Amino acid sequence: MKNIVLIGMPGTGKSTVGVLVAKSLLMDFVDTDLLIQKEYSCSLCDIIEKEGIDSFIDIENRVIAKTQFTSSVIATGGSAVYGKEAMEKLSENGIVVYIKTPLRELEKRLKNIKTEN
Repeated sequence: MKNIVLIGMPGTGKSTVGVLVAKSLLMDFVDTDLLIQKEYSCSLCDIIEKEGIDSFIDIENRVIAKTQFTSSVIATGGSAVYGKEAMEKLSENGIVVYIKTPLRELEKRLKNIKTEN
């Protein structure tokens, strides 16, 4: 069975939808953000703060590209689409689904997230 790969903006519901789809199709669920956190033993925010966003995108690309996915629903991080090798890997045995959410809804969902410059 092909993987189902969910892409979209942060806060669009990839993980929430992914769990539900995986349950209904009896597939595994993988959140690529959690794969990165597990490998680096710290939060994504800490990685970005220490390494910078460009390095984080490289890390995300490398982690996804090296991971084997089988019969899984995969929720990617919002920046995964910037990783060429990651997207090639995810597309080779997966159906990529873009989840689109209106900006106003994203603003509501993300209003409590704080970022520092």
